[in-house]
Amino acid sequence: MEWWIISGIVLLIVILLIKGFPVNIVKSSSRVVMKVTIGVLVLFFFNLFGASFGLHIPINFFTAIMVGLLGLPGIACLTALHVFVF
Repeated sequence: MEWWIISGIVLLIVILLIKGFPVNIVKSSSRVVMKVTIGVLVLFFFNLFGASFGLHIPINFFTAIMVGLLGLPGIACLTALHVFVF
C-alpha cells in the first residue's frame, strides 16, 4: 500500500477516536433498516392475504423500501402497478 493511503486511514481512526463516531448516522441508518424490515413484513402479509384475490407483489429491495418509506400509499401504488401493467 502507498504511504498516503495508510496515513489517511490512521488519520481517520485518530479523528474518530478524538471526535467520536457520529451518532446521527447510526440513528438514521437504523431507522431506514427498521422501515425496510417493516416493509418486508407488510409485503409478506399482503401477499399472504392477496393470494386469494390473485394479487402478488414480489418482495425485493425496491418494493420493501417503497412500502417501508411510503406505507399504505406505497402498497396502493404497487398494487395499481400490478393490476394495470401486469
